[in-house]
Parts: sequence; C-alpha cells; structure tokens
Amino acid sequence: MSRIGKKPVVIPAGVTVTVENSTVTVKGPKGELTREFNPTMAINVEGNELTVTRPNDEKANRTIHGTTRALIANMVEGVNNGFAKTLDIQGVGYRAQKQGNKIVLNLGYSHPIEYTPEQGIEVEVPTNTQIIVRGISKERVGHVAALIRSYRQPEPYKGKGIRYSDEVVRRKEGKTGK
Repeated sequence: MSRIGKKPVVIPAGVTVTVENSTVTVKGPKGELTREFNPTMAINVEGNELTVTRPNDEKANRTIHGTTRALIANMVEGVNNGFAKTLDIQGVGYRAQKQGNKIVLNLGYSHPIEYTPEQGIEVEVPTNTQIIVRGISKERVGHVAALIRSYRQPEPYKGKGIRYSDEVVRRKEGKTGK
C-alpha cells in the first residue's frame, strides 16, 4: 500500500465533498473545485473522512493511488484555507506595480512587462519588490508564480531577478582579473 494513499483525508467543517463516478467536487468557504480522476480508483466519503482505495497492486494503480489522495487533500485544503506563493524581486531598478487587475513589472528590459492573472487567481503587490499570488487551486497558484518568475529568473552571479521567498540562489564567483 502507498503510505500516502492509505491515509484518510479529513474533511473540515464547512467543506462538502461529493463524488459522482470518478469526478470529485469540493465546496468550501473560499470556492469550489472539480476534478476528474482515474475511474479505477475507488473514492469513498464516510462522515468527515475520505478514503481512496485501489483495485489491485498493478504498477499503474500503485502509481496513481497516492497522487489521487494528495490531489484531493490539496483540493480540500484550497477551498478551506487557500494557497499563497510569495515572490521577491531583487535588482537595482527592478519593481512591480499593481494597476487595476494587472501587474506591471519593470525588470531591466527596454519595456515593462504587463501580466493579467487568470480568473480565480489574485495577485497582490504589498511592496514594489514583493508579489503574493493567492488562489484556491495549488496547481494554478504554483503555475502563475512560476510564470511570473520566468520573466526574469535569478541569475547566479549577482542574484538579480524574481525568486520565491524561500528560494536559495547558489551564487557563483565571477572571473578573476590578471
């Protein structure tokens, strides 16, 4: 058995989980998420716990057992508390501004970069060197944060660029003079 897959998902108060065939819908105070899973996995809701069981020990079923449980747990966590990723901007003249619904990034290019977040994702700019991406889907929050980071990834010599707040950039030594 998968160690992750055999753990039950505890459903907190205020969150409802419905399972129809292989489609799981999770509703909570922050919103609603729906996802379709592999039909071979048996998803059962009993009281305030959800369990995922696999039909047999074939390799294909073993590989998706823990993944299915983890995705459902992330859905429950997202509609209850939500997810957030914090990005830090480092570099002289690098900054972010919020203009209406979009953010404008000045990252040392000849032009500013404008980014409009997708629906269901909220982007905050508390200071001009910090961006916070919030949402109920862990997958989409991570994707948007990675997309914003990709506009100017941190470089190893001076450390300039956009990085996650908990990311450590390994610095390299520059060339030595003669």
